[in-house]
Amino acid sequence: MAKTSKLKIKLNWSDWQSRIAAQFKNLNPRDPSSWPSLPRYLCMAGMMVAVIAVLWFVWLDSVNSQLTQEQEGEIRLKEEFVKKLGQAINIDVLKKQREQVQQYVIQLERQLPSKAEMDALLSDINQAGLARNLQFELFRPGQINVKEYYAELPINLRVAGRYHDIGAFTSDIANLSRIVTLSNLSIAPKADGTLVMDATAKTFRYLDLDEIQMQKKASGGKK
Repeated sequence: MAKTSKLKIKLNWSDWQSRIAAQFKNLNPRDPSSWPSLPRYLCMAGMMVAVIAVLWFVWLDSVNSQLTQEQEGEIRLKEEFVKKLGQAINIDVLKKQREQVQQYVIQLERQLPSKAEMDALLSDINQAGLARNLQFELFRPGQINVKEYYAELPINLRVAGRYHDIGAFTSDIANLSRIVTLSNLSIAPKADGTLVMDATAKTFRYLDLDEIQMQKKASGGKK
């Protein structure tokens, strides 16, 4: 009885395998709808798995790209935070430095004469030469060159005198309370044994409010 049951199971299994194998024979690849149910379902299942796999990897790629961007953004925000934290810690020091710079600028501005003080400055330059026993052969102010926030006045000078007196005169010019520079210096001997110095003295003055407004309008018109 047992042998008969085993033989029957083997026959059923073999018959079942034969039926399954028969469904995969002579399949038309151009017309899957005509396939038997088992290969048709297996094909559908394979296509579904392939589609899901493609979508999964595409989604993972986009998520990975987004994750990379967020990580880079996190690093950037951390750097900005550290930078701003350092500025916040040093805010008192920065304020003091700002005040020092403002005071320094004010001191420099005080060294620039106003329009009304220009005549007095020209007189100081002339007096500095006379105090050193120099003879002015030329003292001719040139054309005022207006910059954005200040005006530059060149003065053509020619003075005659002894070597040490000329040197002392240039030192006196450098030590004036107002800013005066000497450029284009040339010194030549004279027949009487003295020296003659040609130079361009440049002095500067700050612009008044009306001149600043006019200068801003002029620069805006050029733009």
